[in-house]
Amino acid sequence: MSTANPLVFPELLCLNDFNGNFTEYFKAVYAVFEKHFITSQPRYEGTIVSAPRYPLVDGIHRTFCHITHQGEDEKNREPDLRRMERIPYPRFIIENQPHNELKVWIKSVGSDERIHILNTNEKYIVVLTIRKGYLLLWTAFYIEQNHTLRKKLKEYEAYKKAKTA
Repeated sequence: MSTANPLVFPELLCLNDFNGNFTEYFKAVYAVFEKHFITSQPRYEGTIVSAPRYPLVDGIHRTFCHITHQGEDEKNREPDLRRMERIPYPRFIIENQPHNELKVWIKSVGSDERIHILNTNEKYIVVLTIRKGYLLLWTAFYIEQNHTLRKKLKEYEAYKKAKTA
């Protein structure tokens, strides 16, 4: 694990940078996603990370919608500016693991094993699903609520404790 150099996260991609033009902003955010996960794929500790495309959501890449929109109902998710402006973060986090500023744990969800990568300073989490020979970018998001961050930290601590038991 690297401890020498602190993580310097990429700059946020803000709607204000596009003079409030949401259509142009959306295109720019999607272009970053496309560059980071479609035309090339990051590697997490040597393993390729791909982004599930299907089922499309209103004609848009499923994973893009999931990491830039919020809401419980997949078909009625709304764009989330906090998620959209952090579009450079998922690849950055994936490619900078291992690092002492990233807390990593594995959690079983149904039949899936999911790798959670959390940066507490940025309050940002990336979740990868383990598949045979590759990983899927499952979700990534900014953690707005402190109680959600505390919950994620409890999961991490429980995982660490179970691994050392």
